[in-house]
Amino acid sequence: MSTVNIKKIIGKVHLWLGLTSGLVVFIVAITGCLWVFQDEIRTWVYKDRMYIDPPQDAVRLPLTSLIKDAQEKLGEQYDLERAYYPTAANETVYIQFRKFNEGDDKTIYWYGDYIDYFYKVYLNPFTGEVLKIEDTKWEFFNVVIWTHFTLLLPYSIGHEIVGYGILIFVIMLITGLVLWWPKNRSAAKQRFWFKWKQTTRWKRKNYDLHNILGYYAMVFALVIATTGLVWSFDWVADSVQWLANGGKNLKTNHSVPTIPLTESGQAHRVDSVMNTMFIRHPDARYFYIRFPRKPESPMSINATMGHHGYGNYIRYQINPYSAEIIEESGFDDLNNGEKAIALNYPIHVGSILGIPGKFLAFFVSLISASLPVTGFMIWYGRAQKKRTKRSTTKPLPKTLLTANH
Repeated sequence: MSTVNIKKIIGKVHLWLGLTSGLVVFIVAITGCLWVFQDEIRTWVYKDRMYIDPPQDAVRLPLTSLIKDAQEKLGEQYDLERAYYPTAANETVYIQFRKFNEGDDKTIYWYGDYIDYFYKVYLNPFTGEVLKIEDTKWEFFNVVIWTHFTLLLPYSIGHEIVGYGILIFVIMLITGLVLWWPKNRSAAKQRFWFKWKQTTRWKRKNYDLHNILGYYAMVFALVIATTGLVWSFDWVADSVQWLANGGKNLKTNHSVPTIPLTESGQAHRVDSVMNTMFIRHPDARYFYIRFPRKPESPMSINATMGHHGYGNYIRYQINPYSAEIIEESGFDDLNNGEKAIALNYPIHVGSILGIPGKFLAFFVSLISASLPVTGFMIWYGRAQKKRTKRSTTKPLPKTLLTANH
């Protein structure tokens, strides 16, 4: 089979896979753009709920007191789930209440059915004043991230569609490179940069946007797409760990410890646990607390020492009734495969390289979102051209048709 025929087949594969997955790729990529700078945007847009002017010589209230204030303000019918407790004096605490539907309460048709409720109650840690009750279920960035990995469909359906859509996108990037590859040097000169003139038509510009931007973004887009697939498919996550561990399957037992049910009637010693955390980590930037959902489950706390939650945290499993530390682990305790998975998120959003990395992820995601659009326009333009040619082809005269018979 000749090279021309192979490229023709690859071109057909590229076209039909693109038409199949284009809408999914566009939605996932554009929501990825919106998500990249969500930390920076939140601190600006939500500063009234996230920051305060701390009073002089004031003492922080116990976490149990803040939880009580939040629960009373929101309503006793909502289940406590998590708490974010920063150590900076000018930052607020938030208490989180959330409940998922597993199909027992009502039929799940979309995201609005999947999450029953999701609230964050922001409080002044010194006075207990409730600054904001945020309906996080419909908060902009929360809707963005759920659109990003479920398309606002039921989780089991949307997560699968996104996963396979991105898997197709990876194939598209590879086949796109094959189609882009020039035959010779003179052809290559036309494919590395835009050589537009005033007379250049929009079809040519659209074609160049698809090919040239796609070429420069390809490697970075592959990284972002592959790190996304880690969350979509277990076999991708297992493969990443296998490679990072040097071709070995190293499975560490991370089973969640259970609490003796004989202690379940006791009250949670949350304030005692937090006192221990402050003593152990006076340099912590924040503590992220996950409260147990079952009587036999432990309390989980992340003590994070910097602005980024990777590589500089200690994770605790704690008996909430006795305040005893059951398990303590950090980034350095992970094997190489587990470290690769832990770094998956900061690589995915570019934050592993700081603000420059976020800008890179933003523009790569923006280009990725443009590729289905420019690709569709290329296909549509060619299809229209073929239809025009067919419609303008003159039929044979009737006399000739009669003579042939």
